[in-house]
Amino acid sequence: MSSRQQITTTCTRDCPNTCGLVATVEDGRLTGLKGAPDHPFTRGLACHKTSAYIERVYSKERIIKPLRKTSGGWQPISWDHALVLIAEKLKQVRTETGPEAVLYYQGYGERTALKLLNKYFFNLFGGVTTLRGSLCGGTGQAAQNLDYGHRISHDPLDHYHSRAMILWARNPATTNISLVPIMRHISQQSGRVIVIDPYRNRSAGLADRHIAPAPGNDGFLALAAAKIIFSHHAEDREFLVNCCTGYPGYRTLVERFSLEDLCAKAGVSCEDAGFLAHTLMEYRPTSILLGWGLHRYKNAHFTIRAIDALAATSGIIGIAGGGVSQGFEEYGPYDQTCWGDHLNPGRRTLLMPEIGREILTASDPEIRMAVITAGNPVCMAPDSEQVARALQSLEMVVYSGHFMDDTAECADLVLPATTFLEEHDIMASYGHNYVGPVNRAIDPIGECRSDFELFSGLARLFEFAEEFCLPAELWLEKIGAPIFRHGCTPAQLRQGPFRMPEPMIPYADRRFPTASGKFQLLTDDNGMQPRTSDPAYPYTLLTVAAHHHICSERTLEEHAPLPVIRLHPEEAAERGLGEDRPVLVKSAAGEMRARLVTDTAVRRDCVLAERGGWIKAGHGFNRLTTAMTSAIGDGTPYYETRVTLLSDE
Repeated sequence: MSSRQQITTTCTRDCPNTCGLVATVEDGRLTGLKGAPDHPFTRGLACHKTSAYIERVYSKERIIKPLRKTSGGWQPISWDHALVLIAEKLKQVRTETGPEAVLYYQGYGERTALKLLNKYFFNLFGGVTTLRGSLCGGTGQAAQNLDYGHRISHDPLDHYHSRAMILWARNPATTNISLVPIMRHISQQSGRVIVIDPYRNRSAGLADRHIAPAPGNDGFLALAAAKIIFSHHAEDREFLVNCCTGYPGYRTLVERFSLEDLCAKAGVSCEDAGFLAHTLMEYRPTSILLGWGLHRYKNAHFTIRAIDALAATSGIIGIAGGGVSQGFEEYGPYDQTCWGDHLNPGRRTLLMPEIGREILTASDPEIRMAVITAGNPVCMAPDSEQVARALQSLEMVVYSGHFMDDTAECADLVLPATTFLEEHDIMASYGHNYVGPVNRAIDPIGECRSDFELFSGLARLFEFAEEFCLPAELWLEKIGAPIFRHGCTPAQLRQGPFRMPEPMIPYADRRFPTASGKFQLLTDDNGMQPRTSDPAYPYTLLTVAAHHHICSERTLEEHAPLPVIRLHPEEAAERGLGEDRPVLVKSAAGEMRARLVTDTAVRRDCVLAERGGWIKAGHGFNRLTTAMTSAIGDGTPYYETRVTLLSDE
């Protein structure tokens, strides 16, 4: 007689939606994965990538036992042997050079509560070298912190109160599916939805207007819209004068250029700027949602601050259905002292956006060993070839993952990791205010182990075993203490999501956690200059989120022979490049082959490709990107990369 269970859990993948899920298990095998209908925000929705995840769990390519690189290739070894090898090397490096000669690289693949203990292990060990900065949203958060004092986004359910929504470089149809019903609700209520993106993405089909600014020049569009609002005397003068600092300087900045000049710098028509401005004037409240593409420039903070200032000008800050929402503190619901950083203050960190160069140039001490979890930096970090060289220069690289991806190939030991469907944990979100349960649906495949099990096993070989090796449930009570102080119990959280008591409408009292207690307006445009053309490399390379995959979560088998690069057909014709033909994509950093697809949805000054393809499969556009760090927030300016396309026939 067969058994059938339905298990409530939460998606832990690198996505702001953090969907509540229901897993169907029959006779111990996962047979279904869909949205949980009772989740207050995701409401039964889950993207198509969710059901496809079942194939990932049971893929024949999945690593299901520890592997060691030898002169004869990859060989299976036991977990006990692998842990002994890791412990011996860690102790050797600590004794000979000090703990900072070890790098712990923790990626964004999963950000659950128990993952805090990974770093705690290394703090008990003595404090290794870790990371600072991000490959994703650090620039946006840092920019908004300059304006608001502390970034707080509107609860996404508050957007149901919006008469209009502006999706600025955000593409919910691909990356945030639960915003799509809100977009449709606004449209059904005779509201407006605007999508602003250099590429006419999938969400643009659900919008009233698509505006395509030149890449990186969105800040000029924000200033143009503000200029129009001022010209109609429709600004929220009371807020600007009484609740802001820097108003005279900001007004001077807006008036410095004519409307035509601002629109030319933004690469948009005056009609586009007018549509944006009149939406903000006539469809209050309007919510503005920022996407992650805005962050991927050296001086991205000027764009984000100009958008924040536009919101202040139009009077949508601190009101229901308004605001500029960028993201949430996914580690906020946890007791972050469990990281253990207080044990080793002042330990060295390396810049994540420049990790290859940082490893190769680290000194006093040099990096000798790296442990990598929840990430694929060789594929996802800029200047992939330098990252690979850096890892290959080390004495030992330990990698915990699901597949033999680009980073696994650079490792000496590969450890098979569980998926979230094989784990117990807690998951918060960077897209909403709910914390959800991660309940084990199936037993681990093969010999796969969670990070918690990995580091618990490793800790037993060290002097701090007693301090680290506590039961998972006890650790979850400790880490989740801020959640449980708000009235939720561990037992209740295992049953379904709990909303953290964050404000639905931040700054409703018009008080801000800045030194002055006021919103801080942008007052200068230093660094906010239009990007100059380069005949040698005329196109900005936009590497966007794939519709069918999350980052590099794919298998070797899922890759086409060549990655696709999209170019406007008129540009292709001028260059004599044929549709569906191989091209050579070249930047100052490198070159690679791709298959050309012409697409009128791409601006003529851009080319567009999906990020996350593996280098070992002939993909990997980060071979072309240059390692650099944003001016603030230690973010990654991927979109500073310029390329040219040549025929490869």
